Amino acid sequence: MTEKVNILDEQAIGRAVTRIAYEIVERNKGIDEVILVGIKTRGAYLANRLAEKIEQIEGKKIRTGELDITLYRDDLLTKYENKEPKVHQVDIAHDVIERKVVLVDDVLYTGRTVRAAMDAVMDLGRPAQMQLAVLVDRGHRELPIRPDFVGKNIPTSSEEKVVVSLNETDGKDSVSIHKK
Repeated sequence: MTEKVNILDEQAIGRAVTRIAYEIVERNKGIDEVILVGIKTRGAYLANRLAEKIEQIEGKKIRTGELDITLYRDDLLTKYENKEPKVHQVDIAHDVIERKVVLVDDVLYTGRTVRAAMDAVMDLGRPAQMQLAVLVDRGHRELPIRPDFVGKNIPTSSEEKVVVSLNETDGKDSVSIHKK
């Protein structure tokens, strides 16, 4: 039997996205050299939301892209045993060389997804800087990765699961913790 605890509702997620958008603009002194890159699936939707907010703030569009890091995962063999992994695309139409790339994801946990995303971006060229924006930082890092922009820090145990639901995929916006 699992117990569910709601942490963020639609309004709280909206406020977090707005705050992160302002922080990205402020830290980078504008958006001229910035590319938002969402990590599929929910990170890509969050990157689109951030892009909309930033356009409202700055009055111009920010460069965006998305990537699926499945084939860059270091746990690919254990995660996909006896399955043929599919080649997933990197959809970044802009040159990353000498740009500030802001990786966007929904939940930061061990850091392995972010490391894989960094590898995927580096395969396209060397950015001037990489930053990380996450909706939720739940701790339990296995790699030395720290987010630059965080919607909410939610300390969890390793037995708990953080579930992010977004309108685009789930029909509602919420963040909840599921306990066993």
